[in-house]
Amino acid sequence: MLEVVSRQGCDPVSLPDPAITEALRVLGKRRLALAIHDSCLPGLPGDDIGRGALYSRGALEFLAFLRGLGFDSIQLGPLGQTPRNDPSPYNGTVFSRNILNLDPGSLVARGEGAGLLDPGALEGRVRECPCDDGSRSVHGYAFDAGHAMLEEIHRNFAAARQRGDPGAFKLDAELRLFTAQNRDWLQPDALYHVLWRHHGERRHRHWPVIDPACPDADLYRHVGQGSDPCRSRREALFEAHRDALERYRLGQFLVQRQHARFHSEAKRLGLRLYGDLQVGLSDCDEWIRGGLLLADYRMGAPPSRTNRDGQPWGYGVYDPDQYRDADGAAGPVLRFMHARIEKMLGELDGLRIDHPHGLVCPWVYRADDPDPYHAVQHGARLFSSPKLPDHPTLARYALVGVEQLNQSVPRYADEWVRWLRPDQVERYALLLETVVKVVREHGGSSADIPCEVLSTLPHPVATVIGRLGLGRFRVTQKADLRNRDDVYRSENAEARDWIMVGTHDTPSLWHLARQWMEGGERARQEAEDLAARLVPPPERERFARELAGNRNKLVHAKWADVFASPAEQVMVFFADLLGQEQTYNRAGFVDAENWTLRVPRDYATAFPRKVARGEALDLHCVLALALQAQGHDFAHVHRELIQRLRQRAGRWWTG
Repeated sequence: MLEVVSRQGCDPVSLPDPAITEALRVLGKRRLALAIHDSCLPGLPGDDIGRGALYSRGALEFLAFLRGLGFDSIQLGPLGQTPRNDPSPYNGTVFSRNILNLDPGSLVARGEGAGLLDPGALEGRVRECPCDDGSRSVHGYAFDAGHAMLEEIHRNFAAARQRGDPGAFKLDAELRLFTAQNRDWLQPDALYHVLWRHHGERRHRHWPVIDPACPDADLYRHVGQGSDPCRSRREALFEAHRDALERYRLGQFLVQRQHARFHSEAKRLGLRLYGDLQVGLSDCDEWIRGGLLLADYRMGAPPSRTNRDGQPWGYGVYDPDQYRDADGAAGPVLRFMHARIEKMLGELDGLRIDHPHGLVCPWVYRADDPDPYHAVQHGARLFSSPKLPDHPTLARYALVGVEQLNQSVPRYADEWVRWLRPDQVERYALLLETVVKVVREHGGSSADIPCEVLSTLPHPVATVIGRLGLGRFRVTQKADLRNRDDVYRSENAEARDWIMVGTHDTPSLWHLARQWMEGGERARQEAEDLAARLVPPPERERFARELAGNRNKLVHAKWADVFASPAEQVMVFFADLLGQEQTYNRAGFVDAENWTLRVPRDYATAFPRKVARGEALDLHCVLALALQAQGHDFAHVHRELIQRLRQRAGRWWTG
């Protein structure tokens, strides 16, 4: 990587090897994104409280490191506030942002907001953190430490304001403006979190009934529906918890301010930031917007080839009757979706669609079934169930008739709906089209909307994403090597797709390759399949033997196959980049280690050594292989570029 100094006099900016940049251009790759969730980011010894912090110095240094490798985009996970007992970012709030991403070091005496946080308090939290080597996050400790520091920040702010400190008055004015601009979501989110703590950090459905006429669990149930019997109760709670509510607002204000500076720094580095539009709503959002949801159904994932049991997520389902108003204008659901996307795109450069079937035709199951797995396995498609005896109430939401169904296949099968009229496609597309429209209004394109289509692609979903010009995920580690038509095979990708070897929900390729080598037969199959696409016939047998006998070479050939594919967008999960074998999230399983994997603190020194041994992703090697795979004439034209890449590649490949 090269290093140049910013004209603004900021820290040096790392630029990638020009050979990497040129190779990506020649291969037609528009985006090279690194996928990582905020909690996975590395910390520095002086400010790490047990979890990655997006706005910390450690995170910014890692972004500069990634830019130096050749990445131009960062795919983040959802950035919402998560509860203490659940580190999954997919259960976080959709408007409020996670205060654990704050950089505490900038709030002590040496930086912005000087005096808001005592250096000793930060040092104590860092010293007491059971972080070990920082390779795993400690969510519970980080949650307690982060919120305790926010309490101190608020106390110091209130005391400075009381003393008449000019800095505190300036901050107070900025906080008041922020509150006024974001009141629609900020006030109810703040009240939820105050009541959540007051009621023992339980989900709102389990809060005790204090006022039978207006239970805390239903304080927002009637908002926007004419009469609002709970308004006076809410106002009384706002007054009773004034300090706690201000503390929450202060935390959100500080997050917004630090995020804006982080986003600006990412742009300076030449990196785009992508958010994650999670399919479900947090408990906070359901408490506030329960009136937008169906009362008797929940959303999940149907049985599929990769998960036979299905997944009962328990998320709320938007009420189709509230998509549009009686006059055809955008109704409460569409207005909510529009506001949500507007906020995301005010903070980011694009967004990933998490499980797009949830926006097009969600798989729903009965909320009153005591066995959630039985319920999800016997669920149905919300808009594709015109006449099911076990779900008669769904008929009123059906967008298709019985004559359009293939009832010889299971109702969760991709072929359940056989054909659609244009007007039906338009109706299926309402929510997803809203997302695309707002992205384009912000200057983005379909390439700025990674669409996570995994094991299932029902006909309505396929038709809608095709109409909107969106690509799908191609996860090559899931490919069926016996089926040439398999959607995960790299050669079946289209230019608009995003291609990768794995995601945050799959095993690390390094771990998989080790298993393949131990089994023997799978390694041989993978090697032969890759050799058939990466090298000409005279070399295939030798190349396949070489891959089948060397895990590191097999991993790199698997990546070369990704870069040689027609897809113009490539995504790399951070564990696959760094050579980590641990799984970040075992999808569908409760595991104490889920969501805890982090970038090791010593990545900057460890990564070059691992690349030299072939134990981490060597982009020079991978891109040279991908260029050669384009054919003899192509390789001849670009022989100088291939030679430059080979010279920079680790010697392990030819050893």
